[in-house]
Amino acid sequence: MESRAKLAGHSVHQMLVAFPLGLLVTAAGFDLVGLAMPRGEWFPSAFYMIAVGVTAGVLAAVFGLIDWLAVPTGARAKMIGQWHGAGNAAVILLFAASWLLSRHDPAKPGMAAVVLAVLGAGAALASGWLGGELVARMGVGVDEGANLNAPSSLSGRPAGGVGKADQP
Repeated sequence: MESRAKLAGHSVHQMLVAFPLGLLVTAAGFDLVGLAMPRGEWFPSAFYMIAVGVTAGVLAAVFGLIDWLAVPTGARAKMIGQWHGAGNAAVILLFAASWLLSRHDPAKPGMAAVVLAVLGAGAALASGWLGGELVARMGVGVDEGANLNAPSSLSGRPAGGVGKADQP
């Protein structure tokens, strides 16, 4: 099932998800490193990464919702997409709560903020797996006729435009 929101022939949602995932999971890692450092010098970096990651996550969610709405009702992908979206909403809420708890002093976030970030990172990994399930196993966001010899998305030709004899 092809993505409904594309840029230069590729799913916008799939392009954007790398940013919140990378920022938020790394922020949780920075929080953990900050706990081990005597002056907590890693905490402010985590604080700002969470702010950008949450913002990027909300933007990615808009495009994910556009694609999810196009999945036919009754398809297994509809349910998996619902869990994926709910999981990502939980990720955003956990990290937003962590950020709110840290905003008074980003250099000293407190244990509750760190725990929320680590829980958010764990939820992001689980929800990211569901996203991979949608793409790799169910073909959501994949062009119709995609194959190893498909022409470039910038060519204007459909992915399935390669003859059967040319496909692996």
